[in-house]
Amino acid sequence: MTDLKIFDRMESEVRGYIRSFPVVFKKARGSVLEDEHGREYVDFFSGAGTLNYGHNNPVLKSRLIEYLNTDGLVHGLDMATSAKKQFLETVDRLLLKPRNWNYKLQFTGPTGTNAVEAALKLARKVKGRQNIISFTHGFHGVSMGSLATTANAKFRNAAGLALNSTSFIPYDGYFGPDVNTMAYLERMLEDPSSGLDHPAAVIVETVQGEGGVNVATQRWLRELQRLCREHDMLLIVDDIQVGCGRTGTFFSFEQAGIQPDIITLSKSLSGFGLPMSLVLFKPELDTWKPGEHSGTFRGNNLAFVTASQALESYWSDAQFTQQIQKKEQLVRDWLENIVQSFPQAGLSVRGRGLIQGLVTTPGEGLANRIAAKAFEQGLVIETSGSHDEVLKVLPALTIEPEQLTRGLHVIEASLAQCLAERGHKARVVKIGGAR
Repeated sequence: MTDLKIFDRMESEVRGYIRSFPVVFKKARGSVLEDEHGREYVDFFSGAGTLNYGHNNPVLKSRLIEYLNTDGLVHGLDMATSAKKQFLETVDRLLLKPRNWNYKLQFTGPTGTNAVEAALKLARKVKGRQNIISFTHGFHGVSMGSLATTANAKFRNAAGLALNSTSFIPYDGYFGPDVNTMAYLERMLEDPSSGLDHPAAVIVETVQGEGGVNVATQRWLRELQRLCREHDMLLIVDDIQVGCGRTGTFFSFEQAGIQPDIITLSKSLSGFGLPMSLVLFKPELDTWKPGEHSGTFRGNNLAFVTASQALESYWSDAQFTQQIQKKEQLVRDWLENIVQSFPQAGLSVRGRGLIQGLVTTPGEGLANRIAAKAFEQGLVIETSGSHDEVLKVLPALTIEPEQLTRGLHVIEASLAQCLAERGHKARVVKIGGAR
């Protein structure tokens, strides 16, 4: 029995994930967590996308320990340090030059919402306009500026004051596959009586992780970039959860062939779970005055060290992308098999790369029941979507195939148990040799 009394007595009711995973975790390595009683759990949560390279990645850990043992600077504000210099050089060599890109880098406060705040603030400063376009089901953070662009009522209702200067537009597929929501946005922009204040920027996720693993098509993203160019709006891609390789390529928008004006990164950027956020923007947008946007913890040198090593270890060639694609196919085939094996459940699958969602019927609570049973069987996995109707598969990109298969087995067994309690049985169908 896990004793959580100290957490109940001393920690705020605002805590969330502990309610889904009510144990005290003690150790972690790769894609396996261990609680204080020695029980192991396969991790399909990855710190909400912060641990793309797994827990305590040995390559990153050894580099970090080496840096600490030489008394390397830990906290540096925005001063020049050797760790930051190496990170800048590595980004330039491995990310920017191979793509023929030219971006300035701004290090913000340590979390993703800090990067979004800076991006929105800069866009408004550059364009001299307040309004921002965001999208239904979008999530960009819970500090006030980013919260205004976040769609979920649960987060918005906690604000305590009005959330202004944002216009929400239907995301790709919001009305189904036959409705082009970019045509709707284009009409709103062209009509001077639409009521849409001319936006400074558009902020978008190519895959809405918290919103329910909603995937924008490449064509839709290209149309969005075209409208931004034609109507003098900056394009901000929030790549905080689905960047850093989550969709296969380092940046999630690369396959669409677009080049955003501003990109926000965080979560797995450090590669080791260390707080770090970054904004990339085109040089002509760099209108900041010295110190105009600040933050005490915008110079986490430990994060610079592990981020540089992660780029060197995993993104110096195309092999890592190929490995992610193979694992994506395994997960996708397995989930499609589940859908076909349990037709009475009304399931479907959506996602890209190693963010995949098993979609259940909203309002039935099935996804939450699957996640709870999966945890009982040693799998950490969360749900997402407006009604928590999507079981979100988010393993580390480095997960071993055996662990990946083990976790997928648990999902299937948990679903079977949930349906059995409702009197349903499976019809076994195999697709693509997944099992």
